[in-house]
Amino acid sequence: MWPGTWRKVLAGLSPVSGAAVRVVKWLYCPAGKRDTIFALSSGHGKCGVAVIRTSGPASGTALRSLTGQQALPRPRAVALRRIHDPSSAETLDRGLVIWFPGPHSFTGEDCSELHVHGGPAVVGGVLQALGRLPGLRPADPGEFTKRAFQNGKLGLTEVEGLGDLIHAETEAQRRQALRQMEGELGQLYQRWSEELTKALAHVEAFIDFSEDDNLEEGVLARVDAAVQTLEEEVRGHLQDGRRGERLRGGVHVVIAGPTNAGKSSLLNLLCQRPAAIVSPVAGTTRDVVESALNIGGYPVVLSDTAGLRETQDAIEREGVSRARERLQRADVVLAVLAAVDVAPEPGCLAEALRAILPPGVPAQRVPCVLVLNKADLLEEGRGGALLGACGEGALPPACLLSCKTGEGVERLLSLLGTQLEQMCGNPLAGSPSLTQARHRLHLTSCLGSLGRYHDYKSLDLVLAAEELRLARRHLGKITGRVSAEEILDIVFRDFCVGK
Repeated sequence: MWPGTWRKVLAGLSPVSGAAVRVVKWLYCPAGKRDTIFALSSGHGKCGVAVIRTSGPASGTALRSLTGQQALPRPRAVALRRIHDPSSAETLDRGLVIWFPGPHSFTGEDCSELHVHGGPAVVGGVLQALGRLPGLRPADPGEFTKRAFQNGKLGLTEVEGLGDLIHAETEAQRRQALRQMEGELGQLYQRWSEELTKALAHVEAFIDFSEDDNLEEGVLARVDAAVQTLEEEVRGHLQDGRRGERLRGGVHVVIAGPTNAGKSSLLNLLCQRPAAIVSPVAGTTRDVVESALNIGGYPVVLSDTAGLRETQDAIEREGVSRARERLQRADVVLAVLAAVDVAPEPGCLAEALRAILPPGVPAQRVPCVLVLNKADLLEEGRGGALLGACGEGALPPACLLSCKTGEGVERLLSLLGTQLEQMCGNPLAGSPSLTQARHRLHLTSCLGSLGRYHDYKSLDLVLAAEELRLARRHLGKITGRVSAEEILDIVFRDFCVGK
């Protein structure tokens, strides 16, 4: 690290601020001086087995105290032990203990795990016993993972992947989170960072040593080619249709249509519960009603909206306004029409659809499924005529549905699942997708810096080098790895500057 860098960091902090204290403690406190933390790592509430974890230099001492044995178990081997309260020698439980000596542990520190019965009294007794031991304190939220990051066991993208894996509710979310936690996304960004580091080192070497005639020919040309290639890769990575972000947060599917078309009934049918009030009175739904679903392994945030019509009622008018606003932000639209109210003609169907979709946006650009509801009220043969008209008029995929009988729901789920698959893709195929808004923010800034490098290189090479440094810094903010020494390493490795 450059001399005085950390002094500059600390100078920017208030001398009495908690941030300054934490930075000093993290930088200058050896691992052996850190607190030992403990926490219940499994879920709260009654369960068959609860896992209590410790991390820090006193983990071995704590394990000896609770088991009453001086010898620690073999590393990473399960051992059956009686667990005692050291202050009273009372037996709290009999369970399994595991010893993970650092650095071969999740956090990189000495760790232990106690697998005890999951009753509240047992768990509470063990936690209280740990809290009475000197040098131990309860862990802050996420502190185990934070220590793993600080000790180089996980990168920031891997930490985010771990968090997403814990909160994953669908198969597709699990696959994406597991892939990120295993480091694929971080490796991609790290490769880009290394390429930028090399390019920056070459530019700075050219600035410093070009007059000595000790540099290879064509150094800047190779840098330009590398930056151009990297710029194309980053741009392509950003133009992913927000697949990873949608998969992580859920695809926003909006149910929209005129009043009394059966939108709330459709929400209840898909949710399999009475999530919204259903009434024959037009304009019953006044606000947006949301429900989270798992459709085909993809996470969906399903929104029921107010019926779209002109009205003098101030409250209903606000509901229509909110419905229009939600449509503008929708990833997929379920456009619901009452099949008995539309003529089986392409022009009539297209006009009814235009009244639902956001104004000024072509129907072909909005991922949409046309739902012709109340099919149980149709005369024989009219349903086929409606579907035929949909096929003739270049309309979005359509299906007949009866919310009353459930007929057609499988076809609807199939069409919606196809839309979701096209939108989110296969999380295991191709290059890993960015999953966080902060990733997109830093990558966009990185791309801007790469573009300015091309603008500045013919004017001032120093400014061009600064743009490469900024681009590299933005990548480092994603992975959590920013180091100035890497540039010097490459300068002296790749260039012979003093024959």
